[in-house]
Formats: sequence, C-alpha cells, structure tokens
Amino acid sequence: MHALNPVFLPGPTNLPESLRRACDIPTMDHRSAAFGPILASAMAGVKQVLHLSEGEVAIFPATGTGGWEAAITNTLRPGDKVLAARHGMFSRKWIDLCQRHGLDVEIVERPWGEGVPVEAFAAALAADKSHEIRAVLVTHNETATGVTSDVAAVRAVMTAARHPALLMVDGVSSIGSIDFRMDAWGVDLAVTGSQKGFMLPAGLAIVGIGPKALAAMETAGLPRCFFDIRDMLGGNYPYTPPVGLINGLAVSTGLLLEEGMESVRARHHRIAEGVRRAVAAWGLTTCAARPELCSDTVTAIVTPDGVDAGRIVRHAAEAYGVAFGGGLGEVAGKVFRIGHLGLMSDVMALSGIATAEMAMTDLGLPVRLGSGVAAAQEHYRNSKTAPVRAAA
Repeated sequence: MHALNPVFLPGPTNLPESLRRACDIPTMDHRSAAFGPILASAMAGVKQVLHLSEGEVAIFPATGTGGWEAAITNTLRPGDKVLAARHGMFSRKWIDLCQRHGLDVEIVERPWGEGVPVEAFAAALAADKSHEIRAVLVTHNETATGVTSDVAAVRAVMTAARHPALLMVDGVSSIGSIDFRMDAWGVDLAVTGSQKGFMLPAGLAIVGIGPKALAAMETAGLPRCFFDIRDMLGGNYPYTPPVGLINGLAVSTGLLLEEGMESVRARHHRIAEGVRRAVAAWGLTTCAARPELCSDTVTAIVTPDGVDAGRIVRHAAEAYGVAFGGGLGEVAGKVFRIGHLGLMSDVMALSGIATAEMAMTDLGLPVRLGSGVAAAQEHYRNSKTAPVRAAA
C-alpha cells in the first residue's frame, strides 16, 4: 500500500509516470549520434527553465552538493574570500564545503527561520573597498526551514556597491517550482538537482553558468576534474553519462515549459497557501519568521513545546504509509515538513493535510480533525485552478 501514496517530501518528489518511462530506456551507446540530441534537448530545456539566454548549462551525474562543488571549484582560487549567510541546514552545508576547499568564508549568522540578510550583505560589500570578496553565496530556498530569500535584492545591493563579485545561488528546491530568473536577477552561477522541481530520481547536478562565471573559469585555481565544467562545454560528455536520467530531464523540461513557467509558479503558490492556511487552522505556526519568507515548495511546521516533531513523521509513515520531512540540524525534533513541489495538485495536497491531521490527533495534539482540510479546501475552491498537465 505504501507505494500507492504520494510522498510529501521536499525532495525527492513524486515521479510522474511519463518521466518514469522516459528514464526507463534501453542501453544506448552514449558515443553514438543518438545521444547528442537527447543531451542538447535537456540542456536547451534547462536554459529556458532558468531564464538563461546567454551562458551554458552543465549536467553532472551527482546531486546538488556536487553542483555546489562545481560552482566554486570552476570559478575561485585557493584562499579566495566568499560572503555567505548561515541560516539553515543547507546554507550551513555549502559554507562547510567552501571551508573544506580552503576558501575564506565571511559568515553572517542569522536565526534559522530568517532569510538571507540583504542589509548585512550590503554593508559587507560596501566595506570591501579592495574587492577581496570574490563570490556571494545565496541559498534561494532553505529547505530545512521553509524559507525563500530575495535573490534579486542581493543583486541590487551588489550593483549599488559596484561590487564585481560573482553571485552564486543554490536553487535546488526552488528552480523548476517557484520564480527563478537567472538573467533578470544577474545570477552568475545557479545550482539545482533533478530530484525536486524537475520531478526525476536523484542523480543529476544541474548548473547554469552565466557569461561572467564562464570568464572566471579561465583564472580559477581550485582543483577539479570530475566537476570541470570546461570538459562539459560544446555539447560533449567527458565520461559515461546517465543516459536515462538525461532523457528524463529532456522530457521533464518539456512538460514544465508546456505548462508554462508562470503557471508552474502560480500552481505552487496556490498549493502552498492552502497548506499554510491548514497550519493556521491547526493553531500552529511555520518556521519561517515572517509570512513573506514562507516557501512555496516546503512548509516547516513548528510543533508545541515538549512535542517531538519526529514522532509525527514516524507515525505518519508507520500508520498511514505517508512520508513527511523531518526536522534537520537546529530544528530537529522541533518541526516537521510538508513538501508541496514538483508533481503536486490541490487534491494531492489535501491528502497530505488530512494525513498530518490524523497523525497529530493520534498522538494527542489538540488538532481538530478536518480543520486544516476545510481551511485548505476553502482556499482551493476559491482560487483559480487548472489541470496539472505536467503530471501526465
């Protein structure tokens, strides 16, 4: 029975049947003429999803962490300074990766539940008169806390300071689901993965590279081999590619673009708002410190003092065969997460809300059965809906 239920994880996400079939293809000679069009289609589709007109795309057999590593090793030199905020599990992990590569990370600490501190970044960039900061790192959507940060605002303060640093963005749980505009926001490097908005199995690290980042690769000095973007340029693949996943990516981007990226964004916002209204009806709060920070791909729900949120996740899995996300790092045991990205509809979201209600009620939390479902239903009934064509 478990396999019949959707997952409500912030990744890996539910797999549309058409994408499962697209990944399930016979063995192919990846050096033959047949593979080239598959790779070209996937790369062209990714560029459109990223809103990247000038630049390149590299697709590595890895996950988002590999994309982080590719971003820094291809553009920076040993000892370079980077500016980053630590405000959640994944911003923390990217900082750790930079430090392990010998980079000098200027860290702005923020509570978990807050977004990227734009004003603190503005002050740091303005104070950096000698332009020692070579890159600014932004976690667009902090998956651990359900917080989305304003990438465009970070670029605006970089421009105001006339600072030449590269803008690198972790868009692992945002790209392909919520608004992301690489050109318009001046993003130099964008990192994502196959297992979230692209609705595929884990296994691809996808990196968008703007012109400024391409130029920086000429002077980069950090060691790289497997993640050398230069080897990926020109439509080549330097080693054995995951042909099935890349074929799936070509089909996935086609589905997203057929739905229309504005429609994808609107669908995710509508579904997320229904989940947030359910949380309010339960008398609970989100981990996001303010409403404007709430993510449209994952909601982290704070449980009352003394309630181990992990018990809700475990009980939902054991009693109802439904997977929710647990708390990570500083919010472990304090929040549980409902992922609502990728293949997701109003009706699917309602099943997750209902399951969360049952699990919490079973464990004695003061949640009235049907309260969250009713709040979400009211929102979904009164907001514009359309069939989810990307779920075919």
